[in-house]
Amino acid sequence: MEITGYNGNLPIVRQRPGPNNALGRVKFLFPNNYNIYFHDTPAQSLFSKNRRAFSHGCIRLESPFLLAKYLLEQDTVWTDAAIKKLMIRKDEKWIKLNKKWPVFITYFTSWADDDGSVHFLEDVYNHDQQLAARLFED
Repeated sequence: MEITGYNGNLPIVRQRPGPNNALGRVKFLFPNNYNIYFHDTPAQSLFSKNRRAFSHGCIRLESPFLLAKYLLEQDTVWTDAAIKKLMIRKDEKWIKLNKKWPVFITYFTSWADDDGSVHFLEDVYNHDQQLAARLFED
């Protein structure tokens, strides 16, 4: 970890890239007002758990290589080998995509399948209560 600056009296702390970085080997930034992004994780075992909401809002990727490959496939410079080599670097490298990709993030705690089966999940971010209060207020 290193202090890269200060925001008032609070230090801005940053972890260097590498295999032990909490965000894994790669992160995918996209414009949003919440500082949310997609990222790898060194804790791949978390994907085998039933409850996987261990981040602070960012989205862990089980297969970041596959997302990188998909996003870069139209650029002939980025072969599988080149992407893999990039992802094991110890220094930071920024790649700007040639194409803009829309990103839609949704949060559902219940849904119905085509056969009418209804499914429910735990509301780990406590949004349902807030939504219900707005929907059913007098």
